[in-house]
Formats: sequence, structure tokens, C-alpha cells
Amino acid sequence: MRIIVISDTHGNYDALRSVIDRNTDADWIFHLGDGERELDTYIAKNPVIAPKIIFVAGNCDYGSTCPGTFVLPVGEHKIFATHGYRFGVNSSLETLKKMAEVNGCDIVLYGHTHARFQGFQDGMYILNPGSASCPRDGNKPSFGHIDISPAGIVTNIADI
Repeated sequence: MRIIVISDTHGNYDALRSVIDRNTDADWIFHLGDGERELDTYIAKNPVIAPKIIFVAGNCDYGSTCPGTFVLPVGEHKIFATHGYRFGVNSSLETLKKMAEVNGCDIVLYGHTHARFQGFQDGMYILNPGSASCPRDGNKPSFGHIDISPAGIVTNIADI
């Protein structure tokens, strides 16, 4: 199973389109917030992809009615996805990891910081794909992908 993870597109429709169009074979596409308007535009133009997309609202998705967190069971695993600002991810991942643990999740996805991160901590695979439009970590705009197979879980971050 392949999961694409994108975050913080902040109005950059072309970046969003580029990532999704190159990964239409993915099983799921998570958008981790701050990009609801361009995602809505993309779905309106490509409605066949809508069932594969999961969106969580970010702090810049003003007036959104979308949830701020989402839990998705995937086989023997469970994914916890959020934008991250409500969990203090700018200073620590501890609150985020605690919430994932409470929900029985072993894969944690977050955005908000505009900085790439991937790691394995406390039995959890943690991924922040960075920003698809305006990174703050000196890297190029990016997105992430997760591959889940019987052999295990692999996370990766790629340039757009």
C-alpha cells in the first residue's frame, strides 16, 4: 500500500496538482492542512480522485468544517493525521505522540512546521512531509510517501 502525504500548500495549486497527478496510483492521499481551497479546486476538476483523499484542517484553513485530526486503520497499523498546531509541534512532538498512543496509532503524520521530519520514536513512525510550497528548513518544496507491506513500513520525503 502506498500513501502520499502533502502539507502546507498555502494556495499553491500547481504544487498540489503536480504531486497528486504524479501519484494517482496511490491508495490514499493525505493533505495535512493549510491548503483546503486548492484541494477543493483540484477535487472539483478531478472528482474521480476524491475517494482517495483525506484532509485535516490547518490553522490557515479559516472557516473549515473539516476535522483537525483523522485516524485511519490500515491492516495491522493505524495512522494518526493532524496539521499539528494544536499539539505544539513547533517545540516538541511529545503531545502529538501521546495523542497517537491514546488512539492506538503507530504511524503519525503532521505538518505545520514547514520543515521535513521522519523518524521512528517510541514505536511510532513519524512523518512531516515539509511544505509543498514554502519550506522553512532550507530544503526544496516536498511531499512524503509511506509504503506499507508485510515486510514493514518505509517512509520517505521527496522534492517536488
